[in-house]
Parts: sequence; C-alpha cells; structure tokens
Amino acid sequence: MSNSLNIPTATHKPRPFIDLLISIIIPSVILMKLSGNEDLGATNALILALSFPLVWGIFELIKYRKFNFIALLGLISVLLTGGIGLLHLDTQWLAIKEAAIPGIIGIIVLISTKTRYPLIKTLLYNPKVLNVEKIGKKLEELGKTSIFEFRLMNSTYMLSGTFFFSSIMNYFLAVWVVTSPAGSVEFNEQLGQMTLLSYPVIAIPSMIMMLAIAYYLWRTVHGITGLSLEEIINDPKNT
Repeated sequence: MSNSLNIPTATHKPRPFIDLLISIIIPSVILMKLSGNEDLGATNALILALSFPLVWGIFELIKYRKFNFIALLGLISVLLTGGIGLLHLDTQWLAIKEAAIPGIIGIIVLISTKTRYPLIKTLLYNPKVLNVEKIGKKLEELGKTSIFEFRLMNSTYMLSGTFFFSSIMNYFLAVWVVTSPAGSVEFNEQLGQMTLLSYPVIAIPSMIMMLAIAYYLWRTVHGITGLSLEEIINDPKNT
C-alpha cells in the first residue's frame, strides 16, 4: 500500500549506547535503587523500569514502519517479565521465559535453512553489508556457487548456535540470580542485577560469536573468489 501523505520512512541507524542505556542500565538502576517501600515500592518500580524498554521498542517499530520479528519478541519478553512480577508467579517462569526468547529465534534460524531464504542472508549476506552482486557473478564464473552455498549454510547453523547459547545462559543466569518471590523488593533488585549481568555474561560473548561468523563468511568469500575486502564490502553510497 502506498503512502498517500508521501511521508518519508526514517532509516534505522544502530545506536548501541542508547539501546544499552534505555534497555539495560536505566531499568536496572530503577529496580535496584527505587524498589523499597520508602521509594516507589516494588510494583511501581517494576512498572517504571519495564516501561523504558517497552516504550522504546514500540517507538522504534512505529517510527521505522518495518516489521521486525526479533524486536517484537523483545517487546513480548518485557511484557512477560512484567506479568510474572505483577502476578507474583513462580520465578521458575522467569527462567523459562529468559530461555524461550533466544531459543525461539534459534529454532527459526534453523527452520530458515529449509527455505529459499536462510536468515544468514538477511543478517549478514545482504546487499546492505556485502557486494552480493559482484560476489555472485564471481562465484558463477568460477563454478563455485554450490560450495559457497554449503558454507553459507554452515554459517546459518553457527548463527543458530549463538541463540541457543544465549538461551542456555539466560536460563542459568535467571535461576542463579533471581531467587526471591516475584513482586517483592528483593525480586526487583535481583531482576536488576540479572539484567546488568546479562550484558557481560551473555550479550558480549554472543557478539563475539557473531563477529566470528562474519569473519568466517568473509574468509569464505575471499578464499573462494579471491576478492579483496574492499571488493567484498558494499559501499553504502551504492545502496
């Protein structure tokens, strides 16, 4: 459907520091420092803390007008965390929820290998990142397309593995850190601690694994085609 108002769609630019501040640091500080009865109280602090990533996620989805399944799962994750806390459910559900979100993504990545469009092509091997057209032509000239597709599939399996790693680590981190009853001040404080710990314990190792996959993909393209890094990486001016 065309946009009758001709309003240009904003281009999404990664803002890792803002994302980190809004989604992790601010909610964690609120949960750990403002959950006491003399401050906001456990319930109000939980609602306020979760409102930051929730509102930010909705804002991003609306502003860029593009369906993002992973972002949607993130919003669902925030809502489930709030539900567990506000309904005073067993903390085991928090551990299950923490494991389920990346686990679902990992399964989807695996399922994508059975389709025409493996998710590795969406995340890494796409025209916004690599000069796919030049690489494709070179592969056809050398008759190495099938070999490349096989290694691209290996990259997809490795990508799925990073999400399963996050799933396992999320579960054990939640079980280890969050031990107090949901809805209590201690629960909020431990939830904040878990959120902060998730960055060095889970996010950074996952990022390193993603970089390793990107390096493997580059080495694969370079090794098969002989193209240089400058030829492989796409020039943003051409997109």
